[in-house]
Amino acid sequence: MEKKPKKKKFEVQENESLSDCLKRMDDEGYMPVRRREEPVFKERKGSKEPEHCGQRIVFEGKLK
Repeated sequence: MEKKPKKKKFEVQENESLSDCLKRMDDEGYMPVRRREEPVFKERKGSKEPEHCGQRIVFEGKLK
């Protein structure tokens, strides 16, 4: 039997909602303990400054 890590990160994918991600966590036996929103940047052509193009949501799950 494979031992699961006590903590695991789950990123909300582009094609899923927050509730889909939380259900996926529950199906794997984890409960959410922290939510982080991280900005996503990309480089603009001809400019040295990055351009904000969205955000990424990551849940940290704890084994039930």
